[in-house]
Amino acid sequence: MNAVDIAGLVHPALAVAFVFPFIGVVVNYAWQTRQRRLQLQSKEGGKSKIPPTVGAEHLRIGRWLSNMVVGLALIGLAHPIFTKMAKNQVWAEDSFRAWFVVLIFVATIASLVILNRARTKLWRGVFATLTGMGLVLLGCQPEIYRRGFEWYVSHYYYGITAALLMIFSLAIFPDIYQDRTNRWRMVHIVLNCFAVLLFVGQGFTGSRDLLEIPLSWQETHLYKCDFANQVCPP
Repeated sequence: MNAVDIAGLVHPALAVAFVFPFIGVVVNYAWQTRQRRLQLQSKEGGKSKIPPTVGAEHLRIGRWLSNMVVGLALIGLAHPIFTKMAKNQVWAEDSFRAWFVVLIFVATIASLVILNRARTKLWRGVFATLTGMGLVLLGCQPEIYRRGFEWYVSHYYYGITAALLMIFSLAIFPDIYQDRTNRWRMVHIVLNCFAVLLFVGQGFTGSRDLLEIPLSWQETHLYKCDFANQVCPP
């Protein structure tokens, strides 16, 4: 493996080592928070053995997870974009687009940072929108393999959707605690249950893609294969 191949392992390595363990922790705290709330609202005395700190821990670690998922998506987009740009000499032939992509990366990261600091609903909405737009624009670059012919099992589409849901969670979490009707809480629960399914799908599609993506020195030969008939030249 050369440097390009090793760099390609950064995204899945971070997912396995950090993001997926955090998903388990957040789901566990979410379940405990939900159970404690139901027990306190019950007619059997309103007592719970679950410590009251689970809600705060769920919020704190959930925010960490949301930021990690968006950061991981940016890393996953950056590797194919910049390696293929260098290989195809985009910096020399289309420098405007190359620098525009760099600007989008910087603006998306800055928007994510400001989103975490924004307090008013307006600015949270503005910077959540900018962060999401940055991800989508980066994903639209021609260097990204989106597996459009099988979008329903695409690692790219699963990942972008999950990242957008995490951005939405960062934007609405203050509203969850201020809304007396619990509508925002129910929206949060439903969308994040869907996000968990996407994360499971990411585990399957990511493992599949690691099997399908050849090492850089094997590409010349393997890309001559007939993938429809599953035949390669000798």
